[in-house]
Amino acid sequence: MTFGIRRERFSLGLDSLRWLLVFIPLVSMIPRYTVWTWPIAVVALVASVPILWLPLRPAWLLPTGLFVLAAASGALWVLRPESLISVIVFSTIFLTARFVSLRAAIAIGAVVAATIAALFLRYDVSLRNALLDVSLVAVTTLLGLNRRARMARIEQTELALARARTATEEHALAAALAERARIARELHDVLAHSLSGLALNLQGARLMLVRDGANPDVVAQLERAQKLAVDGLAEARQAVATLREDPVPVERAVEDLLAGYRLDTGVHAELTVRGEPRALDPATGTTLLRTVQEALSNTRKHAPGARVQVELVYSAREVEVVVLDHQGRRPTPGASAGYGLRGMRERAELLGGRLAAGPVEDGWRVQLTVPA
Repeated sequence: MTFGIRRERFSLGLDSLRWLLVFIPLVSMIPRYTVWTWPIAVVALVASVPILWLPLRPAWLLPTGLFVLAAASGALWVLRPESLISVIVFSTIFLTARFVSLRAAIAIGAVVAATIAALFLRYDVSLRNALLDVSLVAVTTLLGLNRRARMARIEQTELALARARTATEEHALAAALAERARIARELHDVLAHSLSGLALNLQGARLMLVRDGANPDVVAQLERAQKLAVDGLAEARQAVATLREDPVPVERAVEDLLAGYRLDTGVHAELTVRGEPRALDPATGTTLLRTVQEALSNTRKHAPGARVQVELVYSAREVEVVVLDHQGRRPTPGASAGYGLRGMRERAELLGGRLAAGPVEDGWRVQLTVPA
């Protein structure tokens, strides 16, 4: 989890450096801007802003921005071929090969090709220089494609490792459950049957003594012995039930849900636990888990690709879970609420708890608090 956070912060810093490859050439041109080139430079700067937030939602925003950036920087390059504007053009090519689809890449490539053709025709560029520009375009494209393939391999490796770890844990859990089931069968078949027979025999002996008018002290002793046998039988059955069930801590179950979310969406999701974790009764644990599950389901449906943060807080008398998805915008009220969360609210009220769900500044927030 910590590695994922560090990599995300590193990616944000790298995106900022990419944006500087657009910003610095535009700033370096300020003394030479004219009435005609100022508006083009402003358009190029605005179109470059999406580079700061990669990957970006909605999906069409980055290709559109790169297309406009390619057109604006290409026009500036044609008007000022001696400037650093060519850096922006080649940076756009790299980002296109790295992030956008083939259809969008073709459109942006056509813009770059038109720019090079315009330079060739307007300034009578030598064939050697034209071939050099084309070679730089090819090399930049290959670098972008190589970076794209490398990131895809890293993601596939992480996914394979996560699946292998999950399979190992499931295998160990299955072995543990099998052993618990074997012990439960032994308890049920030997101890529980013996205690049940003992309780019945003691009850029969007590009834016979009562019928024959035996000493009350003897009858009382048999009653106590019968009660001990019955209590032992109940405890044996409870032990069998506990062995046959494998209660999972709530925090582990929530982490498993988030792991599934990360594997399904490829988006960062993290769990923070505050307070001292403790065992919860099954109804409380199930309600907490189902609330997180429903919140993740709503995020997949209404905000695909949104980053998720879950906070589990243990206090003296309550336990609270907060699910927050970061959509990058404030959703409209009611956009993420449905029958699932309504059912969770009803279940929380049955436990004496409360559930609140609604929009926040950059996403949707679900908060459940129940007594524990």
